[in-house]
Amino acid sequence: MPEYRRSKVPGGTYFFTLATYQRDKFLTDEPFRHALRGGIDLARKILPFAIEAWVLLPDHLHCIWRLPQGDADYAKRWAAIKRHVSRQCGHLLVHGAVLSESRLARKESAVWQRRYWEHHIRDEADFARHADYIHYNPVKHGYVKRVADWPYSSFHRLVQAGMYPRAWAGETGGSENGFGE
Repeated sequence: MPEYRRSKVPGGTYFFTLATYQRDKFLTDEPFRHALRGGIDLARKILPFAIEAWVLLPDHLHCIWRLPQGDADYAKRWAAIKRHVSRQCGHLLVHGAVLSESRLARKESAVWQRRYWEHHIRDEADFARHADYIHYNPVKHGYVKRVADWPYSSFHRLVQAGMYPRAWAGETGGSENGFGE
């Protein structure tokens, strides 16, 4: 069995990608959005963290978190969030595929892929690249033509904070910002 090594920097800032099991498209459905929000709220009460950037797409999400000083345990936070969503909404999924013996033995649901991608943000330029990637993702996947048109994103909050212009990465903005096809 492979050994996965994750970067763990106490107080660090991290980029994450999580995907649904078999990349099924349901995360933007209302019950899943509400369960995800509830899972985040629950995890933050026990183990605080700040969400710096976020985008939710039907089959995956990307985000940047900042952990408190001296704390590097993002895995426990994700476990709590994923568990909450699975318990709240797992029964809503009807899969053609049967769960594997491994998934059943681990008591995993058909909501999430087992693993997730994590990247330690090293500096401001790295943060900016990942934040741009997050916010441009709905355009990249063809869900909208303009970043501002995707409702499930921290882009709107960051526009209000003056960090992005509202027209950033519009219909032609993707190639200008390095994320075009």
